[in-house]
Amino acid sequence: MFDDFLIRAAFAGVGLSLATGPLGSFVVWRRMAYFGDATSHAAILGVALALAFNLPVSVGTLGVALAMALVVSTLAARGWAMDTTLGVMAHSALAFGLVAISFVPGVRSDLQSWLFGDILAVTKGDLAFIWGGAVLVLALMVWRWQALLTATVNEDLAHASGLNSDRERLVLTLALAVVVAVALKVVGALLIAAMLIIPAAAARALARTPEGMAGLAIGVGAASSLGGLALAMAQDTPAGPSIVAVAAVIFALAVALGRLRPG
Repeated sequence: MFDDFLIRAAFAGVGLSLATGPLGSFVVWRRMAYFGDATSHAAILGVALALAFNLPVSVGTLGVALAMALVVSTLAARGWAMDTTLGVMAHSALAFGLVAISFVPGVRSDLQSWLFGDILAVTKGDLAFIWGGAVLVLALMVWRWQALLTATVNEDLAHASGLNSDRERLVLTLALAVVVAVALKVVGALLIAAMLIIPAAAARALARTPEGMAGLAIGVGAASSLGGLALAMAQDTPAGPSIVAVAAVIFALAVALGRLRPG
């Protein structure tokens, strides 16, 4: 069954959506979009380090994404102004990663595949890594759902309930780092944040509960992946950008339907 590259690509897109749906909902609620960009851009540096030290690329991207997540979470807990800090870190990590790749001897790396993804080249091993990471993130979201939701809605209420808001923020940032490592092969570093934000934003226009929004975001992500693959095969367009383009169309339709729905 998994010998067909298109079947593997479809399963990869659906697997990624399992993680980006609920996690993307928290990204939207907490306005963490820029953090998603910073972590995904840092993944390119992980690619360079993995190639330089002859390690699996997934190991390099996960390691650097986790490091970025820990640094950002620590700075946020200390009250740093995160918009400027994230901007500096995101673009610096991307620049250093692109420069570092150029110094790796004997490696001809197709940067476009890392920047925009190459879902049609997903292997069985990649598929196992994607689904393993997605299930891990989904399980973490289910386990910490109520605590994360409380800390997101009202930090004072979270403290009164005995919850540590900094710990819940760290849980989110670590989960986001895992998603970045998982998604790099599918949509690439430059489009990861889009797959976190757009399906969740589309779901918010239609959902009435937080749980409903997370579930709808999974569905929108899966539909975007399958629709983007169909568009790529029919029109010979890049698969990663096609997935995000379909997600954007679904978002526009969801917003229009949301406005027509009775209050």
